[in-house]
Amino acid sequence: MDRKIEKKKWPPKRIVVYSGGALCLIIILYSFIFSDRSSRLNVEQDKITIVEVKYGPFQEYIPVTGTVQPIETFLLDVSDGGKVVQKFIEEGTFVNAGDPILKLDNASLTLNIIYNEANVFQQINSLRSTRLAMEESRLSLQGQILDIDHSLRLQKTVYENDMILFDKNLISKIEYQNAKDEYEYLVNKRQLTLETFRKDSLFRTQQIDQLEKSVNTLQENLNITKKQLEDLTVKSPIKGQLTSLNAEIGQSIAPGQNVGEIDVVDSFKVRAAIDEHYISRVSPGQSGTFTFANRDYRLIIKKVFPEVKNGQFEIDLHFSGDVPQGIRRGQSLQIRLELGELSQALTIERGGFYQTTGGQWIFVVDLSGGFAYKREIKLGRQNSDAFEVLDGLKKGEKVITSSYDTYGDADKLVLK
Repeated sequence: MDRKIEKKKWPPKRIVVYSGGALCLIIILYSFIFSDRSSRLNVEQDKITIVEVKYGPFQEYIPVTGTVQPIETFLLDVSDGGKVVQKFIEEGTFVNAGDPILKLDNASLTLNIIYNEANVFQQINSLRSTRLAMEESRLSLQGQILDIDHSLRLQKTVYENDMILFDKNLISKIEYQNAKDEYEYLVNKRQLTLETFRKDSLFRTQQIDQLEKSVNTLQENLNITKKQLEDLTVKSPIKGQLTSLNAEIGQSIAPGQNVGEIDVVDSFKVRAAIDEHYISRVSPGQSGTFTFANRDYRLIIKKVFPEVKNGQFEIDLHFSGDVPQGIRRGQSLQIRLELGELSQALTIERGGFYQTTGGQWIFVVDLSGGFAYKREIKLGRQNSDAFEVLDGLKKGEKVITSSYDTYGDADKLVLK
């Protein structure tokens, strides 16, 4: 007897077909969702620089170029002008304090001295005449007072005797009154003469004081003029080297004009120009170092000039400790100027990557060493050797610090 054979719904062939299709679909979906679609770039390891992120001592400093200058320079300015009549030394000569350098001639100053001397002599003569007149007046008034005192004593005796006689009715009232009037007259005359003597002495004293002040003033003017005449011989104010002399025989020099410079050669300072970006971080007392003849030397900032010119400001640094032997004026020094204290920090070496990224990201090498990925970072302080890492990296990680100019928009580097 025939029996009905039921057709299978999922034959093996169909199962294989559908399974294969599903697997392909899963693979496609996985590749679409989970695969790495970042742009890649193959680079050769021997053409890049890979460094390790380190943790250790870090000193922030900036490189600046300084110029050696004398510790002090004196300008030779003439207070009064004149014509150069003599040069005692030439430019470049070493001088001592007080050595003559130039001699000027000024006819006007010579005439002023003659005029002032005449005025002084005139006032001195007036002072002598006043003192003589005062002495004569004093002696005359004293003689008058002496005569009055003598007459007053005599008249007092007469007056007292007449008073007694008048009381006894031995003389007339007219005689007594005459004696009294004469006595009172002499008393009043004496007081008036004393007052005249006092006022005359006061007046003469004031007159003498004024004349003495006038003489002193004229004498001071004369001394000043003589000093101006002496200053026409320009002398060295210090011991040093005459580094410039801008005057020739017969040349007319104006008042206040600079004719040269003298440098103190016993010591030096260093003047450096710094970018205005650091003006708020540089102050007196900070230090810097430089290398000279294979030896390190230290400098200390003594003065900061706040004026900014062409985007830079200047500082003066003095040597701390030994001054290098053989150093010369005008010599350039490469200085490492410290901007902060030595501290522990996470750092990476400087490199060309910074010009491309601005320190905002970097390529970090994975543990396998075959790839490098972009990663955002945050940098802080810096010096000529390294950057301080504030965020985004850990100690021991490796990063690429060479230039990124040829990487374009690549997010992943394949290291060959």
